[in-house]
Amino acid sequence: MVIETNITKMLGIKHPIIGAPMGPFYTTELSVAVSEAGGLGVLSHTNLLGKGPIDEMKKNLMYVIEHTDKPFGFNIRTARTQPDAPTLCRKIPKFIMENPKLREQVRYVITSAGTPKMLKQNAFKKLQENSEIKHFHVAPALWLSDKCVDAGVDGLVVTGTEGGGHQSYEKVSTLVVLQQIIQKYPDIPIVACGGFATGQALAAALSMGAGAIAMGSRFIASKDSEFHDNYKNIVPPARAQDTVLVTGMFGPIRLWKNKYAMSHDLVTSKEEKKAQEAEMTAEELIKKLKNGEMAYKGDIENGSILLGQSIGIINSIETVPNIINTIVSNAEKCIKTANSLVN
Repeated sequence: MVIETNITKMLGIKHPIIGAPMGPFYTTELSVAVSEAGGLGVLSHTNLLGKGPIDEMKKNLMYVIEHTDKPFGFNIRTARTQPDAPTLCRKIPKFIMENPKLREQVRYVITSAGTPKMLKQNAFKKLQENSEIKHFHVAPALWLSDKCVDAGVDGLVVTGTEGGGHQSYEKVSTLVVLQQIIQKYPDIPIVACGGFATGQALAAALSMGAGAIAMGSRFIASKDSEFHDNYKNIVPPARAQDTVLVTGMFGPIRLWKNKYAMSHDLVTSKEEKKAQEAEMTAEELIKKLKNGEMAYKGDIENGSILLGQSIGIINSIETVPNIINTIVSNAEKCIKTANSLVN
């Protein structure tokens, strides 16, 4: 049995499972593994200290096409505090356009943490006209989905507060925000994100009207990801309540509870966050970036460890093919069981 949805057909993938963007960390090898296993690998917007984000993205794109012929995607964070975003939005579509293999395989770009309009430049428009690439934007709240649809995106990644990493101020669960947005925009392709790590969750998302799920924490805890073993090993014994929302670079962020996370407060509004940004010095910005680098290098006490509440249902570190096959198999069983209830 194959689960075919509007998303699998749109992106040319076998399984309705997508890698969540996990910047500033590398997900290059992970992207290859996810795409090879029939899902859609997604390159993160990587901006670790000392690395040029434009050159790193180009290098990562080339690495993927050298190691798989399957479709994949990439992320650009378009936040106010992401200075490299406008250049990425201009140069990366042009780079893809100039390489026939990239133009064929890059089927998905996901913008997040800011406005989807930043990507809508001539370089991307030309790429869209000459390829199958689709533009999705992260929508963690109903009002944000309105802005995305108005901007002309091809689809939405609907994420609730359970997810790891950057979140919205509304703190609405995936279950609720997914229903809100699907009710209002039933014809928009939707990827559900935030709290997904099992076949039961995939079956639930599909039954609600989503066309795929995106997973971050589940793929971090895989043998194929580049994350440090110290980072990965947090997951299997962890509980769902071992994460906390604190103030991050772009607003609320869900982190694993460690020394770093517990030393940070949580801003309550966008206005409060803008006020903080206005007072932030270059030294403070570099310090935040260093905390991300610490996590990447295995310092799980002083680094910022992005993980979602789904860590409470992930009990092992497995290969990506095993993860995807198990999830799809269990989802098929759930769908068949649910179908048997209808007479």
